[in-house]
Amino acid sequence: MQNSITTVVFDIGNVLIEWNPEILYRQLIPDPLERKTFLETVCTSDWNLQQDLGRSWKEGVETLTVQFPDKADLIAAYSDRWHDMVPGEIPGTRQLLTELASKGVPLYAVTNFSAEKFVEAQDRFPFLKTSFLDTVVSAHERLIKPDPKIYEVLFERNDLKPVDCFFIDDSKANVAAARSVGMSAHHFQSAAGLEVDLKRLELL
Repeated sequence: MQNSITTVVFDIGNVLIEWNPEILYRQLIPDPLERKTFLETVCTSDWNLQQDLGRSWKEGVETLTVQFPDKADLIAAYSDRWHDMVPGEIPGTRQLLTELASKGVPLYAVTNFSAEKFVEAQDRFPFLKTSFLDTVVSAHERLIKPDPKIYEVLFERNDLKPVDCFFIDDSKANVAAARSVGMSAHHFQSAAGLEVDLKRLELL
């Protein structure tokens, strides 16, 4: 059967640019157990996701500081030193993005990102502004992966058919959700692995 996939949809964090709170908090909390406890009970992933859902960082930090006043500086650092969690691009993925563009493959993105930090990321990594025909940002839509509705935003806004789309994400849950709405999907672990899949689909 002929491959119908024509369009590639990227996640951004940990596919195109690295994001890892451990990088910052290894500096701020050297003790591994203390650091683990902080990231699991204070600045949790669920708390961070509220910013990805549209809550401002100011409100997020203030809300948490009321609960943990003794951790105020560490909480503030999550926002103030956000770029220390983002050391740079994921090796090799941007090159694949460039190769796809050179072949005329339509490129889109669906990302869980706070509105404020996404602007900062675009300023720091200008290719995030110029590479995609459209980027669906969770904070703008008040929807977050793996909610299938965020993929529907992509389809409806750009008149795309899920069967034509190949989605790339580092989260298994997000990949599963993409497949549930009819997209083909790749669980990203490395650019080399992604390249194999893109070539198999004759997109490269």
